[in-house]
This record gives sequence, C-alpha cells and structure tokens, in this order.
Amino acid sequence: MSVDAESIKGSHVSVLGAKRSGIAAALLLQRHGAHVFVSDSEPLGDHEKACLQQSGIAFEEKGHSHKVLEADFSVVSPGIPPHVAVIEEMGKNGIGMFSEIELASWFCKARILGVTGTDGKTTTATLIAAMCGVEAAERGYRVFSAGNIGVPFSSLVGKMRPGDVAVVELSSYQLERCTAFRPDVAVVTNIMPDHLDRYEGSMQRYAEAKYRIYANQRQDDWLVYNADNETLRAHFADHREYVPGLIPFSKSIERISGVNDNYATMDGRWLTTVIGGKKESVICKDDLFKRSFRGSHNLENALAAVCAARVAGIGIAPVREALETFGGVEHRQEFVGTFNGVDWVNDSKATNLNALRRALETVPGKVVLIAGGREKGGDFSELEDTVRQKVSILVAFGESRDKFIAAFSSLVRIVQASSLEEAVSLARLNAAQGETVLFSPGCSSFDMFDNFETRGKMFKMCVRGRAE
Repeated sequence: MSVDAESIKGSHVSVLGAKRSGIAAALLLQRHGAHVFVSDSEPLGDHEKACLQQSGIAFEEKGHSHKVLEADFSVVSPGIPPHVAVIEEMGKNGIGMFSEIELASWFCKARILGVTGTDGKTTTATLIAAMCGVEAAERGYRVFSAGNIGVPFSSLVGKMRPGDVAVVELSSYQLERCTAFRPDVAVVTNIMPDHLDRYEGSMQRYAEAKYRIYANQRQDDWLVYNADNETLRAHFADHREYVPGLIPFSKSIERISGVNDNYATMDGRWLTTVIGGKKESVICKDDLFKRSFRGSHNLENALAAVCAARVAGIGIAPVREALETFGGVEHRQEFVGTFNGVDWVNDSKATNLNALRRALETVPGKVVLIAGGREKGGDFSELEDTVRQKVSILVAFGESRDKFIAAFSSLVRIVQASSLEEAVSLARLNAAQGETVLFSPGCSSFDMFDNFETRGKMFKMCVRGRAE
C-alpha cells in the first residue's frame, strides 16, 4: 500500500500505541487533516489522555476494539510485536501498517542522517548531532535529534526547514514498518545478537530489519558501516552492487585501505578519513579520550560519526571540536561518582549481553557487577571468560536473576537482590576500595521499569542516597 503526505487529508487512520511516538504521530496526522483514532492495549496515563482530549482525538484504552479496523491505514507503535492478534487482523483486512518514523519522513524537509545498530547508536547519533551543531551555529541551519534517542520524529518535522539536519536514531523495531524512509546518510554501527525474542531466535531476521535503513537510498546517498563487525563485513561484501555510496570504518587500516576510496580508520594514533581519495588526519586518539570517552567501542562510535559527518559535508574543524569536547551520554557508562574509594558507573543502556561485555572490558580493574532485568534471548556462555577475568562479585536482580546464577555461579560469587535498591545496597556492602561498581544490566528494563532511562535514574538516586 502506498501512502504519502499528499494522500493523508481526509483519511481515517488508526494509531496503535499511545506512548510518546503514538501521541506525536496522532497529532501530526490530525494537523494534516486525517481522522485519527488512537488505541492502546494498556491503560493510558493522565498526560496522554489530557493531550488527546484537548486535541479532540478519539481514543480507547485497555484493549483494541473492532474500530481500529475502520481505517485506510495505521501507524503502529514499535513496541507492538508483529504476531499479536490486532496486527494479524489488520493484515487480513488489507490495512497498511507504517511506523511513526515512516510517517514523519513524509513531511521531513531537512536532510536526514539515520543511525542504527545493536550497540553504540545513541552515542554515535549524539556525536553526529554535536558535529553538525558546531557548524550549524556558523552557517545558520538547525540540527534536530529524534527517534530512538527519546524524541519522536513526528513531534519535530513540522519545525524543520530545507537545509536543516535531522539526526534520527533508529531501532530495528522502528525500521520494520518503514517502506519509503530514506536517509541521505545511513549509519550501521554493528549487528550483534539482540532482540532474538522478537525475531524468533533468528539473527538473520533481526539483521534484515536493520538493513531497511538503506533500502530506499539512491546513488548519491551514503551508507556508513562497521567493517570490524563480522556480520556487516560479510553482508556488504555480498551486496556491494545493491548499496549506494558505501563507506566503511575500521580500527585497523589494513582491513580497508586500498579496498575503498572513502573510509575512516586509525592510522597509528590518528583518527583518519579518506574522502574522495583525499586523506586527512582528524584527531589524535589521546585527545579523543581525554574526557572519559574511553573504550574500543567508543573509538568505533567516533569513527562512525566522523564518516557520517564528513560525507554530509561537515568540515574537519567542527568535527574535531565536537570530538574534543564530547563527554559521553547519560546512562552509557556514565560515571556517577566515587564514594569510600569505590567508583560507581551507570550503564543502564546496556540492554543486551554484548553491551554488558563491552562495559566489562572498558572499566579498568575489578568490578562488582549489578546485572539483570528482562532477558532477550542472548547466549550467556559468551560472557564466561570476561566475567571470570573482571568480576569479583555479581549482584543479580530482576526476572533474569536465575539465568545469571545458572550461567556464572561456578565462576564468581553471586548475591541475589529483589529490587534495584537492594542491589545497590548489596554492592555497597561488598565492594572493596579500588573496585568499580558497574550497573550494566545486560537485559531490558521492562520487568521493573518503563524504560532504561528510568532505571538508570533510579540507580543514580540509590547510589547517592536519595532514592525516592
């Protein structure tokens, strides 16, 4: 089914899901003349109800009625799995289903820089926005950050003008129902096992959702990808002729030098780009990491961001300035403080086991690890060597507590907690001076919290003794 901005006026549209992106989509549709009906399987919050009521948008809660089928097309929340009854019923009735990202793109006048990947996409997107922002102040355009980073794309497109830049972070869930979305520059940071519960254990299906980021790109568009990631390297080796403007990045110059005319890499201690055959040294590794922006994974994020910014036309000076001043992102290996000789780190964004592994590898010295939440189908055995080497005590909490105990009880001492507050208390009791307490759950937050941000904020309040 083909729908675009011109055909929305007078259409009947069902919006499934009334969280931030659903409300933003409903308001955008209404502004452009659609008849909107919002439906959520859960009770709506007071804020959501008030917003819909004030806007005169009809809605229902605590279940999807037959009314959602009285639609020309629908906008589906990324949190709704593809095999639930209401989705299958819509499919049987021939109702087109689109993501909020897809909807917003129909109205977007700005250049789009899209970022996806299993890990690192928020940091990479934030870095790209910072690089663009430094230049934008001089050239008079504006930079918007949207998508999975926390601000619905639909809530911002009405403010965008030609020449502006929209940096859009994209999860696989958001990309699933994109049919025409086309970023001028697309970035894929990596693909590692994640969300396998959603994709019925299939890494291929998960990866295919990510690859939708470049499905509609044209020959003058760019696709930045991580050549150090085995999955991506193999995929783009097999699909080079179908992908416009491929530009790889790698920590090793030997991996890509001579293979591509455009790339970013580490040449000695220098982060270096080659664009159109022209080589430029961007920043020394020592300067890149001087503000606690540490770890090999953040080197990958920096390479990805530099690639995207440079092919988008951002100059070397703004790129360098952003890299020199970047201090990290909240909930991503965020330093909380040192108390009684123990460092505390908030890595609530680590919602899969690969992110947990990277955090353990990054933090120096021995670690008291707080981990747990809603498990997503990863292979715990892949963490065994890292846990053995780095973890002195594991504090396990949440739905996946027993999984952590089964996987690591033979390797490390484990203590159990029934809540995050108790987990922080147990970590405080067991951490020795010189160690780091690392809160890196390795699981989603949805067993106890609405999102990883709420979980991370609670962790910080508990650490600082102000839990409420």
